[in-house]
Amino acid sequence: MILKLLPSKVKLKKKYIYKTSLLFLFLFVLFLGCKPETFNERPIDLSSYQIEDGFELQAVVSEPLIEAPVAIDFDNQGRMWVVEMKGYMRNLQGTGEEMPNGVISIIEDHDKDGVADHSKIFLDSLVLPRAIAHVYGGLLYAEPPNLWFVTIENDKPGARVLVDSMYTDGGNVEHQPNGLMMHLDNWIYNAKSSSRYQRKGGKWIKEHTTFRGQWGITKDNFGRLYYNTNSVQLIGDYVLPNATNKNPYFKGGGAENIKMTPNQRVFPLHPTSVNRGYVPGVLDKDSLLLKVTSACGPLIYTGENFGAAYLENAFVCAPEANVVKRNILIFEPNKVSAKQAIPAHEFIASTDEGFRPVNLNNGPDGTMYVVDMHRGILQDKVYLTNYLKNHYAEKKLDTIVGMGRVLRVVNKNQKPNAIIDIEKLPISELVALLSHKNGWLRDRAQQLLIFKKNKEAIPLLEHLVLETSNAIAKIHALHALDGMQALRFNTLEKVLKLEQDSRVINHALVLVEGHATKSRLPIMLEIINALMQINNPEIDLYLANTLNGWAQISNKDVFPIFSKLSNKYVNETLFQEAIISSLRGIEEAYKVYLKQHKLDSSENKLNTILEQTLQNKHIEIEKAKLATKKKTANILGHKIFKNICAACHGMNGEGVEALAPPLKNSEYISGNPKRLALVLLHGLAGPIYVNGKLYELNGTMPGLVNNPDFTDADIQHIIEYLQSTFSKSSEGLTLEEIKALRDITPNEGGVYSEKELNGLGYK
Repeated sequence: MILKLLPSKVKLKKKYIYKTSLLFLFLFVLFLGCKPETFNERPIDLSSYQIEDGFELQAVVSEPLIEAPVAIDFDNQGRMWVVEMKGYMRNLQGTGEEMPNGVISIIEDHDKDGVADHSKIFLDSLVLPRAIAHVYGGLLYAEPPNLWFVTIENDKPGARVLVDSMYTDGGNVEHQPNGLMMHLDNWIYNAKSSSRYQRKGGKWIKEHTTFRGQWGITKDNFGRLYYNTNSVQLIGDYVLPNATNKNPYFKGGGAENIKMTPNQRVFPLHPTSVNRGYVPGVLDKDSLLLKVTSACGPLIYTGENFGAAYLENAFVCAPEANVVKRNILIFEPNKVSAKQAIPAHEFIASTDEGFRPVNLNNGPDGTMYVVDMHRGILQDKVYLTNYLKNHYAEKKLDTIVGMGRVLRVVNKNQKPNAIIDIEKLPISELVALLSHKNGWLRDRAQQLLIFKKNKEAIPLLEHLVLETSNAIAKIHALHALDGMQALRFNTLEKVLKLEQDSRVINHALVLVEGHATKSRLPIMLEIINALMQINNPEIDLYLANTLNGWAQISNKDVFPIFSKLSNKYVNETLFQEAIISSLRGIEEAYKVYLKQHKLDSSENKLNTILEQTLQNKHIEIEKAKLATKKKTANILGHKIFKNICAACHGMNGEGVEALAPPLKNSEYISGNPKRLALVLLHGLAGPIYVNGKLYELNGTMPGLVNNPDFTDADIQHIIEYLQSTFSKSSEGLTLEEIKALRDITPNEGGVYSEKELNGLGYK
């Protein structure tokens, strides 16, 4: 047993240690009852991997140092920390996921040759850990259902604080929040989540934000967020987070959750084993996957090693196809799109079916890191079809366990930057790093300046804001000052009056709204009028998004500005929705203003949206009154919904873009319950119509008929919950009826299509 725990090959550079000595040392440490640190340096064969010309792929850490990595982060010394989800799908049955065998490890490269040779455990006995972030001098980590923060003391965990006991509220391992990305605005954002986090004055704050993505989240240099779902490789926002959609009674769709990649094509090097490969159109005649089905871990590259042509390219993992995709972002005024970098060619592609890239990271050395979970089974047991299970077994992919790698992508013509311990830098050098070409260094320097709260930094940051020509450095400096609670209105006033770069102006407009006071209004009105004269649509959009604070002070001065912007962009939904966002809390007053000035034409798009918002507000208020009288929904049905359905359809049944249609007002919920039961039991493939709208979905809803964990009573409970929550229907089914429906299976043995389902006559 002891021999099995030892690495198969141990080789330390510049040192020669006999295996017998190593075994003796291991036994000695084991005898003392201590957990040994792991040492290793073993070559990894990457000959089956193809990478774009001009780049080299390096294995910087591999098994046995790590196993099943799903996320990494770098500390201020530049050391890699790895989240190891060892319990995930170790066999075809998915047993053992509840075992506390997950760890967070610290990886080091003692001889500085670029290949890790040392690993030690920081935290162990974790159940399916999924994300980490070095923030506020400690480590933030997610272990469902909790989000924890722990201080770091000599590479050991210190005091631990529970940040959120409901970080992952239900859902399975593929459909739970993750990411933990510290943003330019000093908030920590997540994928598969509508919450963001921040620590102020030693207290943790949780705040609502837009729901984004499924697995992985990233940002560009300006601060736009990007994410994806399994079936859409890149989704993103046109605007800075929380700059729009602030009105709780209107959810616009013009600026956030935008599909950036209209084409989801993927180009694997070999026949692909995917969950629903039997569905027509998933594989081509050669069994090659046509479109992504497990896209995850997106990254906007902001390093300096790759060269200018690759800066702010969007890289996306497609582990089911064993590839990493590259897309070129196209920036236009108030719009971003993406296109495949090289037609029919992936940035990284491999015939190694154990290659499972699940996350990508910018590194402190300016390169890109690929987190390779490296295992055969990729699909979680909740959604694993018999089709894919048989493929795994035939190929013996279930035997690829106990492995894991982190790969580094390096430009062949440029050496990676040397790693520096930025925590030891003086304040002046930290401020200087905000102008660095490497985005990782800029981001971490900003965090450190805020954490240290050294007043010496304030004049240096103010000088950077007002004197440098580097727009990105100015943006970092503004948010560093804001995070230190040292951002003055006078500084923002100078920026808004003197700055030429629209990106800096837009960030200043977002920040200045928090400084709105009556005494400052005359100055701000002068600034707003001057900015509108520039006639820049990007600046105009951020003006429309950030006027609420000033409008709350004086309707009569600011309402005419809303009208000017609305008329200027009368046919652009994005601007009209931005104005509605800024009108939160004063919608009725603006409606009165429009009538008084005879501006309330029903043909005006803004008026249409305003009326819809006021109607939504009335409905929600009435709902809140009725909610106090209503009985709580079926508890068992809600529990099942939360754990299974909400992951794709949303906790409020609103649906998730490109993943699943809404449940609200769906004829599938309000119609014949037998049709609903057949969908739950046997699954449903798109395209489908819901409430008259066609949903072209790449994914397929799996059925529960073969899952022994779901009884007829469970199906009955979830039907009752769906009907009571998302429709006025109350017609349920008996257990005998549900049992009989189990035998009404789709003709092809897979899942139902809408046409076949409707043909059964259960509408």
